[in-house]
Amino acid sequence: MSLSKRKLGSQGLEVSAIGLGCMGMSQSYGPADEAESMATLDRAIEMGCTFFDTAEVYGPLINEELLGRAFKGRRDRLVIATKFGFRFDDGKQIGVESRPEHIRKAVEGSLLRLQTSYIDLLYQHRIDPAVPIEDVAGTVGDLVKQGKVRFFGLSEAGIANIRRAHAVHPVSALQSEYSLWERNLEPEIIPVLRELGIGLVPFSPLGRGFLTGEVKRAEEYPEGDFRCNDPRYQGENYDANRRAAQIVFDIATAKHAKPAQIALAWLLQKGDDVVPIPGTKRRKYLEDNLAAETVKLDTAQMKALDDALAPGIVSGKRYAARLMATIDR
Repeated sequence: MSLSKRKLGSQGLEVSAIGLGCMGMSQSYGPADEAESMATLDRAIEMGCTFFDTAEVYGPLINEELLGRAFKGRRDRLVIATKFGFRFDDGKQIGVESRPEHIRKAVEGSLLRLQTSYIDLLYQHRIDPAVPIEDVAGTVGDLVKQGKVRFFGLSEAGIANIRRAHAVHPVSALQSEYSLWERNLEPEIIPVLRELGIGLVPFSPLGRGFLTGEVKRAEEYPEGDFRCNDPRYQGENYDANRRAAQIVFDIATAKHAKPAQIALAWLLQKGDDVVPIPGTKRRKYLEDNLAAETVKLDTAQMKALDDALAPGIVSGKRYAARLMATIDR
């Protein structure tokens, strides 16, 4: 198979219809396995995936280095997205940071680790309330003029900052959590993206794995696994969410598909400006995820999914309080 292409924004950025989130290859979801991660990246390219998502904070720094090694000699065929926006101390992320001088320094570090002379899509990872978004957009605009960056993106930004940034330098994509599991973008943000011609890149499109059906309770995951502290995996929330997600499993059975493929197909049918980036470090799951483009849901199935997992149905906040505080809403 070979994935079709989709456009993000109106500035010329074209990517595969499904991308690959690479964070889990280096952190959050169990121990790293570099050999399998490298094989997964190879297989993604073989299957027509051209869009790879990383960030300086993943690791930190390790994930960009992994992609730099993996993509050596074939960089020009791929679209690499990375992100800046955090401050580090002794290898640990300690807060947001988007002053212009920091952005320029972060980009030089990313270029070095990725072994490339340009970044295709550069996101501000989180809004920095201490730095006007106009300064951020202007700095990235300068990097575009210098040829170090091709396109500008935001992550988890709210309406006001999206509009203000876009007025200074065109925003090609917003990366935010969006899935059957997390519908917070629907009332206001998605209409603004479509008004401005900005693409949407949903991360965690499988509900951090919950929509795959292959999940356990929070306490069953080893220490260091992100899901240990995910409110939606805990206690009564877990039980309620298993019941809510049953519709995904039922439709998957009816269509002889994987539950993850149903969740991704739902996203793909929400608009041709939507490019999900399911994350995995294993070839098996990658192949299942990329095959989701061949799964088509009819109107009744789309409505059943919409209704069963409507906003407010899923139990528990999507992050613990500390992380929720970083979301610009």
